[in-house]
Amino acid sequence: MTTASPTLLRQIQVLDPVANTSLINDVLLDSGTIQAIDSQLDNIPPETQIIEGKGLILAPGLMDLYSYSGEPGHEDRETLASLAAAAVAGGFTQIALLPQTQPPVDNLATLTYLKQQTQSFPSVTFDFWGTFTHQGNGQEMTELTELAKAGVIGFTDNQGIENIGLLRRVLEYLKPLKKPLGLVAEFPALKGNGVMREGYFSTRYGLTGNPTMTEAAAVATILEMVAVIQTPVHLMRVSTRRAVELIAWGKARGIPITASTTWMHLLLDSENIGTYDPNLRLDPPLGNPEDRIALIEGISQGIIDAIAVDHRAYTYEEKTVPFAESPPGAIGLELVLPLLWQSLVETKTWSPLQLWKTLSSNPRKCLGQIVNPIKVGNPVELIVFDPKATWKVTASTLNTLNYNTPWLGQQIQGKVITASIINPKEAIIRTVKKASQI
Repeated sequence: MTTASPTLLRQIQVLDPVANTSLINDVLLDSGTIQAIDSQLDNIPPETQIIEGKGLILAPGLMDLYSYSGEPGHEDRETLASLAAAAVAGGFTQIALLPQTQPPVDNLATLTYLKQQTQSFPSVTFDFWGTFTHQGNGQEMTELTELAKAGVIGFTDNQGIENIGLLRRVLEYLKPLKKPLGLVAEFPALKGNGVMREGYFSTRYGLTGNPTMTEAAAVATILEMVAVIQTPVHLMRVSTRRAVELIAWGKARGIPITASTTWMHLLLDSENIGTYDPNLRLDPPLGNPEDRIALIEGISQGIIDAIAVDHRAYTYEEKTVPFAESPPGAIGLELVLPLLWQSLVETKTWSPLQLWKTLSSNPRKCLGQIVNPIKVGNPVELIVFDPKATWKVTASTLNTLNYNTPWLGQQIQGKVITASIINPKEAIIRTVKKASQI
């Protein structure tokens, strides 16, 4: 809905990860733009709607670096409409979709189709990764220049590295295109049939282990190549302590890399797999306890730049199988912010600003996008988050088509109550749920 009259958010906590400030302010919105912001605003227009902001958070919309769309090809898992609804409900105003659709984003026709379809959802900005090989087969390069000019945000095959010689050529071809290359640091030959991280718990639970060297050896190889070629690379789904150590080494030497981990790798580890819940089957697998701790510390130290959702819906039939046979992936767009807030902010592990940077401004910076501070006249996407609101994760409260999450049926705390896009051309404020309905 479009605002018909000014709205005053009174005494709301304003988090600005760009300006690095956390202040209690009055914020006046009108026609989708910030009209005024100060510690206390007077001379408010008489028709202004006033919302008491005590206990609420006003901050930039979140950005997801990579998630899956079921459409086209697997609309029974997720449609673009359900994905957009889940994003808005979770506070994500921008999503970068992985290219593993049917057909994949390795050609202009698929890219054009997705761009046209997502125009129907103005409350979310959709970006698109393209594959750097045809069908993502790791053998033959796509038309990188053509896809780059058509507007992909970057390139990724979204799988482990099998052809190092081809990777070298891709790095060389991409360098003048100024588009990031997203790489999953994994050597499939070392991974074997592993379904959880190798270690004490894989032995205890009787599941085939995936060794840490699968990721560490790939990170080391990528660092050596990027150090020479100097094409920016984003390391996706970092999941081990050793990888964090290697990335810290690379960044200290000025190698142009950024890195992200996924939200579930920060909350859970291999010990939790003792439930054999197929919704805990991920790729890469949940790390051992020391890996989870290293990832949290890596974000605190700026070694890991961002947190990704890696939202991946599956049907009930696909996921209701034994753990080792389950396809890897889980949903998360509506759960990330409340669960990370409760686990890491409420425990004082991170500040609210630290969490917001890794979910909002830093993901955009990883893709080379400009991020604006919260300021009168600046185009900024904003959301309102209530960290105290409680709700139960059920089929009726989630917006995704499917519910493959280990938190299904649980009561959690924290809810996005509004999301807005402040855009010079199109002013939209979309209410997800009124506070009185939570």
